[in-house]
Amino acid sequence: MDTQNIENSELCRFTTAGSVDDGKSTLIGRLLYDSKSIFQDQMEAIEASSLRRGESEVNLALLTDGLKSEREQGITIDVAYRYFATPKRKFIIADTPGHIQYTRNMVTGASTANVALVLIDARNGVVEQTRRHAIIASLLQIPHLVVCINKMDLVGYSEQAYETIKEEFESFASKLDVNDVHFVPLSALHGDNVVDRSENMPWYGGSTLLYYLENVHIGSDYNFIDCRFPVQYVIRPNTDEFHDYRGYSGRIGGGIFKKGDEVLLLPSGFTSKIKKIDTIDGELAKAHPPMSVTLLLEDDVDVSRGDMIVRVNNKPEVTQDIEVMLCWFDESKPLQARGKYTVLHTTQEARCMVKEIRYKLDINTLHRDEEDKTIRMNDIARVSLRTTKPLFVDSYRKNRITGSIIIVDEGTNRTVGAGMVI
Repeated sequence: MDTQNIENSELCRFTTAGSVDDGKSTLIGRLLYDSKSIFQDQMEAIEASSLRRGESEVNLALLTDGLKSEREQGITIDVAYRYFATPKRKFIIADTPGHIQYTRNMVTGASTANVALVLIDARNGVVEQTRRHAIIASLLQIPHLVVCINKMDLVGYSEQAYETIKEEFESFASKLDVNDVHFVPLSALHGDNVVDRSENMPWYGGSTLLYYLENVHIGSDYNFIDCRFPVQYVIRPNTDEFHDYRGYSGRIGGGIFKKGDEVLLLPSGFTSKIKKIDTIDGELAKAHPPMSVTLLLEDDVDVSRGDMIVRVNNKPEVTQDIEVMLCWFDESKPLQARGKYTVLHTTQEARCMVKEIRYKLDINTLHRDEEDKTIRMNDIARVSLRTTKPLFVDSYRKNRITGSIIIVDEGTNRTVGAGMVI
C-alpha cells in the first residue's frame, strides 16, 4: 500500500445512526475487517470474546464496543471513534448510540461528519428512531446521507422489501433539509454490499458502501466563499533568527486566503495585507479549510487569541444577541431561563445569559412546543442568548465552524450544551 498516497489523501468523517440492534457496530466491524484495517491480535481477541459469550460466529460489533458495560448489554453507550484508511481515502468513524437517551452523544459524534450512515433493519422498516436520526442529521447539516437497509439476509434479500423502505424514507426525507440521499441494501453480518458486491442481490445496480464512501465528493462540504480565520495563538519566537517574526496561527474556518489579500481584523476594524502564509511544511501561496496555518501581516497591528481575520467586503455578523438551536447535555439540571453560562465560539470565550427559551422541538414530529419550556438532557430547543462581548458568527447552515457554540456551566466547568446559530 502506498503510504505516501495515504498521507496526502482526503479525510472523510462519517457517523452511524440507527435504532438499537440495527447493526451499526457490526457494520463498522465488517468495514474494518473486510478492508483489512484490523490487526491479527485484535481479531484473535474478539474471536476469543465471542467464543466466551457462546456465539456461533465472530461478533464484529466488539471491535467498536469498547466499554465493559457496552459488551455486557450488547449496546453502544458512548461515541466510539475508529480510524482506518484505504489507498483512496482516510476515514474517521464515529459510532454513536441508538438509544433515545443518548441523543446528546449522537449530536457530538455527528457535528463534524461529512456523511451520516442511517441504518434501518429490513424487517422493521422506518421506525421512530430512524426519523429522529434523519432529523438530527438534517439539523446538523450533514451534507450526505446514506440509508443502509441492513439485515437483508433476514428478508430473503427481497427487492420488494428494499423498495418499500426506500419509498417510505424518501417521502419522509422530502420534508427535511437534506440534499444528497443514497440507499444501499446490505447485510453487515455476512458482508453483502459492504466492501464487496453481493451475489445475493443481483437486482441492485448501485455501488457498495465502501465504494460510495471512497468516492463521495466531500471537497465542497466546506465553505470556500466566506473567509474566516479565528486566531488561536500568536507566535513570537524572539530568537535571533526570527527576531521580528509575529505570526497568527489557527485553523481556517472558511474561504481561501492568498498571499497579498487585503484582510479586515475583528473586532478592531483595522485592515492589512497578508504578507506570508506559513505551515509546518513551508510557505504557501494560498490556503483553505480545514488547513492549519500561520498568517503574517504587513502591518504591526494588535491581534490576539479570539480575534478573527476576514475579508474587507465579507464579514460575519458581529453581535451580542444570538439565536441558537441548543441540544442540552446536562443530566443533573435543566437549562435555566435567565441563567448565566460560559459560551465558547471558535477561539473566543465569553459569558452569556439565557434571554428566552422560545420553544422545545419535538424531535420525532418537528412540532414546536411553546408551552413546555423545561429543557432537560437530550432535549433540543430554540434559545436566544445575550453575550458579554460581541461574537463573530455566521448561520450554521452557511458555516458549521463559525455557526456552532458550546455552553459550559460556570460552577462545575462541565459542557452542558451545544448550539447551532440560526
